[in-house]
Amino acid sequence: MTETLPGPVVDADRFRQALAVHAAGVVVITAQNAGVPVGLTATSFSSVSLEPPLVSFYVDRSSTTWPALRAAGHFAVNVLAGDQADVASRFARKGVDRFAEPTRWRPGPLGAPLLLDVSAHLVCLPYEIRDVGDHVLVVGLVAEAGVQSAARPLLYHQGRFGRFTAHP
Repeated sequence: MTETLPGPVVDADRFRQALAVHAAGVVVITAQNAGVPVGLTATSFSSVSLEPPLVSFYVDRSSTTWPALRAAGHFAVNVLAGDQADVASRFARKGVDRFAEPTRWRPGPLGAPLLLDVSAHLVCLPYEIRDVGDHVLVVGLVAEAGVQSAARPLLYHQGRFGRFTAHP
């Protein structure tokens, strides 16, 4: 669907530059489809609602992981800790077995892979899926939540992963 925009829009490079200065938390979305674990790194994760408990993330429509994620009956959000940049990089890479060593994981209560050593897990049921621009908005209903540690979060800023340091 092509929409007529009300005026000129910023070019893609300038838009990326502006967004790069916004720090974002990093999660890995995982699921299991036909017995095969799948996952991807997302920096677009957000809480949506407390009642009901909803979260969201966006995925590029051209993602090769998206069809398997979409076909899964549920998914897990793995909130990465500050020392897990290697995990975020692995799940952002194409053409690798993201669940092979050194990735450490276990099956969750509904079967979606839960990564080990993360700060928290959210097990979600699909609630709403919508095409938005060149991405897909995925909203999940949180069925289970577990906090493993209050470790400092992994952040994504200016194209790199890094740790958060709080001011005293």
